[in-house]
Amino acid sequence: MGLEAFEGKLNHLNIEKAPPRSTLADANMNRSSEVFRMIYNHLKEHYKPSLSDSTLPKAVLNNLFLIDSTVFGLFKAILKTSGRNRLDGKRKGGIKKNTVLEASTLMPVLINFNAAADSDQLFLKYIELPSGSYLAFDKGYNNYSEFAAYTEKGIFFITRQKDNAVYRSVEELEPDSNTPDAVLKDETIEQVYTDKKGKKQILRLRRIAYWVEKEKRVYEFITNNFQLSSQVIADIYKFRWQIELFFKKLKQNFPLQYFVGDNQNAIEIQIWCSLIALLLLTVIHSQNKSKMAFSNLATLIRIHLAGYISIKDLIALHNKKRQRKSPPPFTHPDIFNSG
Repeated sequence: MGLEAFEGKLNHLNIEKAPPRSTLADANMNRSSEVFRMIYNHLKEHYKPSLSDSTLPKAVLNNLFLIDSTVFGLFKAILKTSGRNRLDGKRKGGIKKNTVLEASTLMPVLINFNAAADSDQLFLKYIELPSGSYLAFDKGYNNYSEFAAYTEKGIFFITRQKDNAVYRSVEELEPDSNTPDAVLKDETIEQVYTDKKGKKQILRLRRIAYWVEKEKRVYEFITNNFQLSSQVIADIYKFRWQIELFFKKLKQNFPLQYFVGDNQNAIEIQIWCSLIALLLLTVIHSQNKSKMAFSNLATLIRIHLAGYISIKDLIALHNKKRQRKSPPPFTHPDIFNSG
């Protein structure tokens, strides 16, 4: 539908007419999605200097990675979906996109596609990071065996403690003069877990209870890092919210509720293409210092995609403020002194 609206304006792409949807779906069934992953990774490295900024310490930000997942509902049972069975017995498929987001660019460095019903913890085995890296994720990924492996490799993690966690408090860490009142407790704990061989093991962790005034609630964080301040640990987990915003931006600006193909490979291609477009739009928004909302920029480019007008000129036109001359102040006539 989108290409058909631009027929007659696609000559510069050597496209005489828009291909039928079925033709594109058949092609994407056999065309490897790996090509699009490689294109995305190349573009991300090329434009890395134009992406993101943060108030976190630079040494932490440059080594911080955020992990989360999002589910795209499918129109048929291509992959097993999550949730309860419907009363009518019908089930639509769902594809889950587990993502590792690089904090310094707010762009993915690792993506894995699987069925929506699969546990998030299965994704951890695909993550390979150098010593000194930081990982932030929610408690749905908590796996103490993996935590022990991270500790051995010198990889730090920050997550929330599960509500049903059973642990032993070892010692309370002394706060320094810079510790804010929001830190209610900073302690060393011992967490008992069962390793992959079925043996009971003990993992020593740091537990921080942190009061968030805005939400009127306490968050319990656990980490294997004992060097960073408790406030920085809390700030790292707060920064994890950026991956939620990334998923929101992706879903709001790209029609990923409608897929051209009805097989996993075609769906992966469409998601990779959306990620490529999202990256390029983010670079355009940043490099041109655009003052418009990101969604407005996406809409503007979508409308003018086949036009022969510079995107830079469009943004400059929007950024230019109109000079409005203020009318001279109104003064009442001096009726008492007039002749």
